[in-house]
Amino acid sequence: MRDREVLMNPNKLVRHIKKPASEFTKHDIIQFIDENNIELLNFKYVGEDGKLKTLNFVITSKDYLDSVLSTGERVDGSSLFSFIDANRSDLYVIPRFKTAFVDPFAESPTLNILCSFYTAEGKPLESAPEYILKKALTDFRKSTGYDFYAMGELEYYVSGTKGSLYQAAPQKGYHTSSPFTRWEHLRIEAMQLIAQSGGKIKYGHSEVGNFANETEEYEQHEIEFMPVSAEDAVDQLIIAKWILRMLGKQHNVQISFAPKITVGNAGSGLHIHMMLVKDGENKMIENFQLSNAAKKIIVGLLDLARPLTAFGNTIPVSYLRLVPHQEAPTKICWGDTNRSVLVRVPLGWVAETSMIKNANPQETGEIPYIPGKQTVEFRAPDGSADLYHLMAGLIIAAKKGLLDKNALKKAEELYVNVNIFADENKSILDKLDSLPQSCHESAESLEKNRKYFEANNIFPKGTIDRFINTLKSYNDKDLSERLYGKKDKIQKLVEEFIHCS
Repeated sequence: MRDREVLMNPNKLVRHIKKPASEFTKHDIIQFIDENNIELLNFKYVGEDGKLKTLNFVITSKDYLDSVLSTGERVDGSSLFSFIDANRSDLYVIPRFKTAFVDPFAESPTLNILCSFYTAEGKPLESAPEYILKKALTDFRKSTGYDFYAMGELEYYVSGTKGSLYQAAPQKGYHTSSPFTRWEHLRIEAMQLIAQSGGKIKYGHSEVGNFANETEEYEQHEIEFMPVSAEDAVDQLIIAKWILRMLGKQHNVQISFAPKITVGNAGSGLHIHMMLVKDGENKMIENFQLSNAAKKIIVGLLDLARPLTAFGNTIPVSYLRLVPHQEAPTKICWGDTNRSVLVRVPLGWVAETSMIKNANPQETGEIPYIPGKQTVEFRAPDGSADLYHLMAGLIIAAKKGLLDKNALKKAEELYVNVNIFADENKSILDKLDSLPQSCHESAESLEKNRKYFEANNIFPKGTIDRFINTLKSYNDKDLSERLYGKKDKIQKLVEEFIHCS
């Protein structure tokens, strides 16, 4: 099984080195560079704005390469993070070998590696986004005995000059096939490059959003990933966003992950699926039913849903997406396969049936039951999410639920199996708490609940302060009321944040 997974892996390093990326060593990287005539090495890391930064190295000798991979390099932290003072700003960036991949866009053969930040004393930078996530994950394992797996649904818009001969009906683009989708080929190309860069992709498809104006067409697409360790889940989302933007540049189109592109059309979310794993097994199901552990982490997510928007919905237009009567959630509740709730339990292949044999009566071979696909889906975040901090926050919330003695009772009270926006269900709707309606309200909720995130120094106090101050700086309290009916002003705001992190 292991050999087959290595041979079928699209990552060129995995196939060449003949071992999983998680086992890459410095020697493996040097060997690959030597045997594949790699000329350049890029260190990549995420700054405060959520976008990838790059440090380029020309490989001039094996000794130089060995030195770079052994000790990393120093960078000006004050230019990357607002919490780093200029008078003591040097940081080390240290490569994480398992993230190495061949750059699909470089003109010369180039290898990319993601890095972590370290202080002058050689310690992990406490406020570094990737280290906050690592601390949250370590604390979760120690406190609960579970591993935390996750994956994202990456939604985005492609926009370019109008010209398609075939157009899907407005807001009817879901799973459209060519020729009624113009940018399917870009999505497929992105999926292939993401896979070659180490991303574990589940599938891709066109999404609901589809509209045009006098000069431009807008098409919404989605790429969904497979559940992997929480750290890997964030890494692959960050690389995927970079790849999509690079392809947009090549194709002369705009790629945007913004939560809202225009008034009256579907926004883009970044739904996060979660899974508890122990001894290599998915623990979200017991006896073909959602497990108590799964229900407990749902309660934790609901309990901290409001402050979690500080990491998952970080710009004013985020709250133009979180409005009633859309698929984006507004009320804090959960349900099965219900897209009006905040936490959804999607179909998980738990029924004891053989649908394959029913659809293919000619199939005479044994079809094994394959367990382990059940997840729960947190539907609030969008493309503005600060991914490392969001994932750390979700892990903290899941831990809170698992350790809550009253979690199962709360789960029962917050379960909804109806459309909460239907008139006949108004009494249910009125009992439910709401998500924040602005960055300002999100900041206030984070301030109120900061103790959960600062516990065990997972989120340093200064990090929480920075999120609160940034969110309040938008001055968007009552923004929806102020902009009501003013489409031009709304569109101007949307365009300001078109390239959110």
